[in-house]
Amino acid sequence: MSSKEPRGLGRGLGAILGDSVNVDQLRKPVGYVNKEIIGTRNEVKESADVVRIPADLIEPNPYQPRMSFDTEALEELASSIRNLGLIQPITVRKSANGKYQIISGERRFRASRMTGMEMIPAYVRTASEQGMLEMAIVENIQREDLDPIEVALSYQRLIEECNLTQEQMAGRVGKKRASVTNYLRLLKLPAKVQHDLKVGLISVGHAKVILGVEDPALQELLCDVTVKDGLSVRQLEEKLRRLAEGDKKKEKNDNAAGELPEEYSRVLEHIGKYFKEEISLKRTAGGKGSMTIKFSSDEEMQSFLKVLEDAQI
Repeated sequence: MSSKEPRGLGRGLGAILGDSVNVDQLRKPVGYVNKEIIGTRNEVKESADVVRIPADLIEPNPYQPRMSFDTEALEELASSIRNLGLIQPITVRKSANGKYQIISGERRFRASRMTGMEMIPAYVRTASEQGMLEMAIVENIQREDLDPIEVALSYQRLIEECNLTQEQMAGRVGKKRASVTNYLRLLKLPAKVQHDLKVGLISVGHAKVILGVEDPALQELLCDVTVKDGLSVRQLEEKLRRLAEGDKKKEKNDNAAGELPEEYSRVLEHIGKYFKEEISLKRTAGGKGSMTIKFSSDEEMQSFLKVLEDAQI
């Protein structure tokens, strides 16, 4: 998906972040090359690993609460998957008919099919005891070759599929709750940023800095600049600090401009007598501005016109 221009940013953004950047040529769709592939003759028991399943062996969940899917949103997700790969695998369970029924991720599955993807990355659940799944996921987390997004997804699975609180989960994996929370926050990042973290283009430290802003478009832009310029975490923090200072300066200027001289207030007071709706007046520090009059009927305008004509204005 193409990045949208960040909203509500000052004119100094370009000077701080540089010209528009394009690092898409550095991005390749994530894959699960070394994972086991499920086929009609090659089944797998419940596992915390991601496996790839032929799309024609996957079927929707008949109890899916969502009955309709927004076409435009699906197309946007499909575009992201086409460019970045399916970052968050779906979860399925083995059906009696030999197929795999979706537990969660039907929207991701539909979007993946729109791209023509034939093998779908998935977690497989069976009818085994809950404790077995918990043990499998915890064991998976202890591996050293997991990327940060895989760790975050494993934490999320423990919460959602094993009904654990963050406190309980932290105890299971031997981590502090704050560490668990920080990993889970990574899943709130835009798909592009998650992708770059997953494949090692940025670090967890970079991701934490990027999480310091709320606008997804700006998060993507900060990530792009980091990859393009090879910024360290401290350099990225400095850019973010300069952005924050620029926003504060702009806010200060706006507030200063918002203090209207007495004559402006008198104008609003006089004209406001003839209109029920609010009248707004904006003025810059240099004295330029605009006044907006909202009226609720033709009669209001006619009455105001009569006042002007009677006063020979």
